Amino acid sequence: MYTATKGSSSFNKDILRLAVPIVLQNIVTTAVNSADVIMLGFVGQDALSAGSLANQVMFILNLVYTGISSGVIMLAAQYWGKKDTKTIEHIMGIGMQLSIFISSMFFIMAFFFPHVLMGIFTNDVNLITAGIPYLRMVSFSYLFMSFSQVYLCAMRSIERVHFSTVTNAVALILNIIFNAVFIFGLFGAPKLGILGVALATVIARGIEFTICVIDNFIPKAIHFHIKNVLEVNKILFFDFMKYSLPAFGNEIVWGVAFSMYSVIMGHLDSDIVAANAVVVVARNLGTVACFGIADAGAIILGKSIGSGNTDTIKSDSSHFVKITSMSAVVGGIVIFLLRPVFFTMADLTPTAQSYLSIMLFINMYYIVGQAFNTAMICGVFRSGGDSKWGFFCDIIDMWCYSVPLGFISAFVLKLPPTWVYFLICTDEFVKIPFVYKHYKSYKWLKNITRDF
Repeated sequence: MYTATKGSSSFNKDILRLAVPIVLQNIVTTAVNSADVIMLGFVGQDALSAGSLANQVMFILNLVYTGISSGVIMLAAQYWGKKDTKTIEHIMGIGMQLSIFISSMFFIMAFFFPHVLMGIFTNDVNLITAGIPYLRMVSFSYLFMSFSQVYLCAMRSIERVHFSTVTNAVALILNIIFNAVFIFGLFGAPKLGILGVALATVIARGIEFTICVIDNFIPKAIHFHIKNVLEVNKILFFDFMKYSLPAFGNEIVWGVAFSMYSVIMGHLDSDIVAANAVVVVARNLGTVACFGIADAGAIILGKSIGSGNTDTIKSDSSHFVKITSMSAVVGGIVIFLLRPVFFTMADLTPTAQSYLSIMLFINMYYIVGQAFNTAMICGVFRSGGDSKWGFFCDIIDMWCYSVPLGFISAFVLKLPPTWVYFLICTDEFVKIPFVYKHYKSYKWLKNITRDF
């Protein structure tokens, strides 16, 4: 177990032990997303743009999973520090209740009303038509993920990061293989184009779900029990909602606002949408290490607070944020060095290529601010149970500043698409001074466990 007396060298070792598997998992995820873009790029620019917009639904659902997972990790990591495994099982059950319910709602919307969802993100009839069959097919993966995402999150919170990484990596690698099979009609399979991407996702997520179910019967510290979903522990449920709802709201506020950026660009032209599909891959690659380190740091700090080892939390949290920010700088350099590669990922029009060039430069700087704020809000603050501050911070920053700025610049001032994109990407830097001030107040540092 990590103890406060070991100093920064021990903290670095623990960060490395947990972060490396998470970073590898993120790399695989980014590689799969990159493959989707490359393969759909071969199908055509409309398929690429439609797939990118339709995936905004999955993006929002992933934010739901992230919000629920944040509540699980905030509580489970601290109870793991106390070695209270029974309570962690109840926490996982509560997370499952929320995940299954919300995923079912997304399934109903995507399967029965895909035209409504596509119409939110674009008014281009061709893109809506191409995205409808994709959404109907991929909706089945939401049901599999409702279980697997919470289960894997619970495993990470008790430091079983290797299992979580391997399981996710297997599913994602199978996803990329099935993508190729169904998009291009390999090995006698039907050539399904954009529909093949959705089918590949469903199969891969089904396999991931199966692995989690099998693992649940293997002896280990915690298990999923159906009774934990059906029964209600009022005190623990109250704690879960108290800490997870603001985190959940934070992810939704941030994620829906981030999706609004796609709405804005989707109503400008298809070239900026196609360029943004490639930029998302570049940004994910640039932040893969820093977000992995942030996730690992949240688990370590939360565990340390729960076990009562709070003597060096302030110095450790400062060290953690510095490591995360440095990794973001490296990520920006990676984006710069791989610029030629990104231009070969899809068959873009000359206009889309010119947009891509500018947007890549913007993201070289953007990810530094994004990494710093994410490390603070989702890592440091939540390790001490403080999820409310980030929720209100993002409401103000994104819904009172960046989203209105995006709409005004695009539809009132009618600025060029790249200027609209640049203004939207100032959101992370506006909130840095306020995030840092809250960090230095140390109001976030609390033990939120109970004795059951």
